[in-house]
Amino acid sequence: MGRRIAGTTRSDAERDAITVEIGFAVLTGALAAGLVYGVIAGPAWYFDLPDALRHIAAVAAGLTFVARVVQVLWRFPRSGRGPAGQLPGQQPVKHADQPSQPGRTSPDS
Repeated sequence: MGRRIAGTTRSDAERDAITVEIGFAVLTGALAAGLVYGVIAGPAWYFDLPDALRHIAAVAAGLTFVARVVQVLWRFPRSGRGPAGQLPGQQPVKHADQPSQPGRTSPDS
């Protein structure tokens, strides 16, 4: 069963692929943001540096999260690209370059 969205029909597999990609983007964005925050704010807490550095760390972590989510989702193929029935992220299968039988150079051999 497909669902009609803005003139296109998406299959369950396509919707599942989109859901997984969004989850991956959010998870890796959160991990990257946590790492950036820890790298900047960790020394500020340990050495008792000014609170402004912790605020800078929070802003940098937020920007890192947004940048990672946009990066992952921008690479994700949009619907309508590629042959029908191909899931997003799959490589197209090439049939024209391959001989019909092993050892033959063309289908007419």
